Amino acid sequence: MDKTFFHKYFYKFSGLIKYQIKYSDELYKISKVLINLKKGNNRLIIFGNGGSSAIASHAAIDFSNMNQISTLNLNDSSMITCFSNDYGYENWMGKAIEVHGKKNDILIVISSSGRSKNIINACKKAKKKKFKKIITFTGFKKNNPVSKLGNHNIWVDSKNYNFVENTHQVLLLSIADFLKK
Repeated sequence: MDKTFFHKYFYKFSGLIKYQIKYSDELYKISKVLINLKKGNNRLIIFGNGGSSAIASHAAIDFSNMNQISTLNLNDSSMITCFSNDYGYENWMGKAIEVHGKKNDILIVISSSGRSKNIINACKKAKKKKFKKIITFTGFKKNNPVSKLGNHNIWVDSKNYNFVENTHQVLLLSIADFLKK
């Protein structure tokens, strides 16, 4: 291993973060959607897989605690294994939307690849239930299946999972910080 690894790593990551400034207007629009949600009687539901699930959990806590937005992150292992067993892993999020979601809720999905079948199915179920908005955070290829289902889409131009996931976290938490002001 070259001792310059970390220098190169942080240089690449900081460049990627700087590039996200192009999404300032979109992040503002997403913030307005969440402000309007807070005024109503609906909820924000947020999902991700793996590291993105942890990001979803962190964002859900901040949206709930810092901003008093009713937010669900349905990542309980018992529910995931039950719904996966009964309906298939690719359908568990959709089933959770079916059970817990209602018309005019907001869905945020986080998928590094933008190709996760369970997230695609959750978006389709949210559309069927007439969710007000679907917000996607993806990476890898820009024109991915998940972003095609969103009303507001944030895409990170990287194929490195950790770069994509860390950028998603920074962007989501920037919304939470903006809403707190």
